[in-house]
Parts: sequence; C-alpha cells; structure tokens
Amino acid sequence: MVEKFSSEVQIPEARCFYGFQITIENIHSEMYSLLIDTYIKDPRERDILFNAISTLPYVKKKADWAIRWINEKTPFAERLVAFACVEGIFFSGSFAAIFWLRERGIMPGLTFSNELISRDEGLHTDFACLLFEYIVHKPSVERIEEILREAVNIEIEFLTDALPCSLIGMNASAMAQYIKFVADRLLVELGCTKIYHCDCPFDFMHNISITGKTNFFEKRVGDYQRAGVMAATNEHKLTLDADF
Repeated sequence: MVEKFSSEVQIPEARCFYGFQITIENIHSEMYSLLIDTYIKDPRERDILFNAISTLPYVKKKADWAIRWINEKTPFAERLVAFACVEGIFFSGSFAAIFWLRERGIMPGLTFSNELISRDEGLHTDFACLLFEYIVHKPSVERIEEILREAVNIEIEFLTDALPCSLIGMNASAMAQYIKFVADRLLVELGCTKIYHCDCPFDFMHNISITGKTNFFEKRVGDYQRAGVMAATNEHKLTLDADF
C-alpha cells in the first residue's frame, strides 16, 4: 500500500516520507521474523506463522481487505482513509495485548520491540491524517464511517479468534471496546465526530502516550530523539576542507 501511495502522491515531502516509511516497514518485517524465529521452536508452527496470510483465516481476511484497497479504482482520498485504518486500527489490538505483557514485566525483548514498532505505526497514522487534511475533494462523512466500520469489525473478529481466553484485565469484550475507542480517535483526527463513544478499558494504555523518561542504565531509550539534542556540535558543522 505504501508503494502505491508513493507512486501516486506528487508532493515531494510526502514522497520522501513514504520512502522512509517503506524502509521502516521492512525493518518491522525483519523484527517480526526474528521474534518468531526466537520464540517459536516448533518448525511446523513457525512455518504457519511465517505464512499467516495464507494459513490463518482471520489474518488472511485483514490482508485481503488491505489488498482490496490497493487494487480498487476508488478515489485517492478513500484509499487514504483505508490506509489510516490499516495503520491505526489493524495493529492496535495486538499492540495492546503486548503492552499488557509489559505491564507485568513479561518478555522485555518482545515488549520493547513492540514499543518501538507501535511508535512508528502511530507516526504513519498521523501522517495519513495530516495528508488527508490537504485533500480538497474529501469523501462524505458517511463513506469515511463505512470504511472505518469495516476495519473495526474485521479487527474485532481477528481478536476474538486470536484471544479466545479471558486474562486478568484483558479479554475479547474489553478488546472490542478498545478497538472502538481507537476508531473514535481516528475519526476525530480525520475531521469527523465519534460514532462509538467508548472509553479506554485498559488503564495501562493511558501511559503509552506519555513521554518516556528513560534512565540510560536501565534500558535502551525508546523515545524519538529530538534533532541535534544528543549530538555533538561538531557533527553539524559544515566544512569545505575535507580530503578526497
């Protein structure tokens, strides 16, 4: 989807952003592959997960929905809304489940990589919403809501299958409420009004958006670095006396 948008958008800054996004998504794919290779020791189960798009029906349904929006001859603005849903809704439930593990101090490697990936996906969603603001001929509110409802229903179905058992502070019902909560926030970002009016059922997710104050000796910093803040002054000095 990103490559498709990159080829259609003519704004230089947007094309540059999508170029970086493609790179980031490739890094995410490599990270997911390493996680599966590390945690899953059964070769058959590992093979199923590596080919989840074709082996797991609920994953295939999400992939088919995204692919449909790549191939359909629909207006760019509608496809941009669908793309924002893929980045902002299709990952939110999985991220919440892994942040649930982080709250309990379980699997720090998995949870920290998830923190970095969720940060990137949030940035990609924000950029899609920002680009949507500059579109002159926007789809109707009803059409935006229709696209978003499709994404919400697919994600809820996915989580119902992926999370069949109830955990402490985490179950399919609460997860469905969380997906609707995320969808409402996305609607507001797209300039619409909320349709679900759900509160966030997970207290631990309220802390995710708070700027981290990481102690260097405790763990690796997961927050975005401000330009030039941690760099030496001479690293940004322009000189013309380099030897070639």
